[in-house]
Amino acid sequence: MKSFKPYKKLNASEKMVTTIRIDSETINEIDKIANEIDVSRNELINQCIRYALDNIKNNEIDKKKND
Repeated sequence: MKSFKPYKKLNASEKMVTTIRIDSETINEIDKIANEIDVSRNELINQCIRYALDNIKNNEIDKKKND
């Protein structure tokens, strides 16, 4: 699995508004990392979700190849 490297995004794509509940400890970690790399909480969460989805897809493809 490739490592996750958050980055500052230069252009914004279309977004949809949604609500999720996240533990306060997790939000504190997200805020700390977002501040360190100068991105918004929202952008970091989006990048984390994209990374997870990409890796789930890759893992499922690899799993099917090995079956």
